[in-house]
Amino acid sequence: MNAMNPPLPLIPDNAPFTPAQRAWLNGFLAGLYGGASAGMSTAPPPPLSEDFPWHDPALNLDERVALAEGRALPRRLMAAMAQLDCGQCGYLCESYAEALAEGRETSTSLCVPGAKATTRAIKAMMADAPSPIAPASPAAPAAKLAIARVAIRAATCLTGPGSDKDVRHMVIDLADSGLIWLPGDSIALTVPNDPALVAALLTRLGLTGDEKVPCADGTERQAREAFTHHLAIARPMDRTTDLLAMAATHLGEAAALRRLTDGEDGAEPDAADLLDLLEAFPSARPVLADLCRSLPRLQPRLYSIASSPRGVSGEVHLCIGVVAQTRRGRLRHGVASGFLAHRASAAGPVEARIQPSHFRLPADPATPVIMVGPGTGIAPFRAFLQDRAAIGTRGRAWLFFGDRRRNSDFLYEDDLMGWLADGTLSRLDTAFSRDGAGKIYVQDRMRENAADLWRWLQDGAHFYVCGDATRMARDVDAALRAVAMDQGGLDAQQARNWIVALARQGRYLRDVY
Repeated sequence: MNAMNPPLPLIPDNAPFTPAQRAWLNGFLAGLYGGASAGMSTAPPPPLSEDFPWHDPALNLDERVALAEGRALPRRLMAAMAQLDCGQCGYLCESYAEALAEGRETSTSLCVPGAKATTRAIKAMMADAPSPIAPASPAAPAAKLAIARVAIRAATCLTGPGSDKDVRHMVIDLADSGLIWLPGDSIALTVPNDPALVAALLTRLGLTGDEKVPCADGTERQAREAFTHHLAIARPMDRTTDLLAMAATHLGEAAALRRLTDGEDGAEPDAADLLDLLEAFPSARPVLADLCRSLPRLQPRLYSIASSPRGVSGEVHLCIGVVAQTRRGRLRHGVASGFLAHRASAAGPVEARIQPSHFRLPADPATPVIMVGPGTGIAPFRAFLQDRAAIGTRGRAWLFFGDRRRNSDFLYEDDLMGWLADGTLSRLDTAFSRDGAGKIYVQDRMRENAADLWRWLQDGAHFYVCGDATRMARDVDAALRAVAMDQGGLDAQQARNWIVALARQGRYLRDVY
């Protein structure tokens, strides 16, 4: 326990408040007694038309589901989502849940950050209420975001010799697009499927590519066009495996496909694309039109913007890890990363839109910021620091960056060292996991600097995390709880409440995927 910082007063669990009210009050006390009140507003956030206490990425799945217990099906489904409103599913958490409950959406596995745990929870809830419910009121139309065609100008390699990763710095020309963005926003790019995968898929289905097939928007197109630009074939949904299971004439293949549909651990083929499924289950050949109807629309890919419009005008920068894996004897590239790294320069403009984010710098530039961004998670923090440099902000800014090897994987090293030298960045702690005898990660650096980290948070710092949701973000969250317990003298439940309060105050923000 830090003798300079006595334990924070907390509202007890048996006090006559709702969980949301208790979390806000705890956050207020954390700011008041921790010295944060000078750098932040203590006014409560504007009230929501409906209370969604589970809509908080700092809570784990079990906690969120418990908070939604007794609510209507759409709200319980919403609680099972990852609570990031990331848009990767084509919805927000609330609208995806409502679409499932009302029968407008049938795939339960669209929540990418939630992964299998979310899929299993949704399936269990849907099984208890199999009949779609009627919407309580007409759904409000989704806000239309401006779409423009943009050109990829550069895809230079950020990783050096000896790296086992391929990370690219992408430059996208937005000069005449009319698109407007802020540091922390993401850009959604609509890119085609790999033509080699499309060709192999057509061959496996015995198609020429000229056949007319239905697409998710209700329009019929030639098969080659549909599989290239309109249908998602790299990550088939559970409704596709369910259709294949019903069509399979081989009992063993049907059973294996049902295991995939149910999301069972160990079900094979793992991480399958549509071609994998057709190769692994040759007896599963549904009607072509039904197969295409089961495939979701090819969704835009979201990337955190790694630049500030104040720092560079007329373009955005991205930091993209190129996915390239060999599975079952075939090289697989990520749909978007493979296109951007290898085919974009010759393909011409692509559709883009800006995805506004909650991930924002504090309104007061004097507020301390702590940023945790290993690997390509550095992207929004490069935008933050570039923005602060452009306006001359020299406040307290602390970055934790980690990767595998310093010599080959220190992304944007020159930028970071320059900002450290001129005071834009006041502190930089790195963790290169493969450089020493034991692996060191950003969460280890957090624990090593627990006293300073706690002091910054008591001074009102905003804490940001960007990167992998399933491992890194979870480990960082655990490290933050450990810091609160060790330095603040909190028990496990108090530390959890403290983190929830930080999130509700807008001082704990995550951009994870």
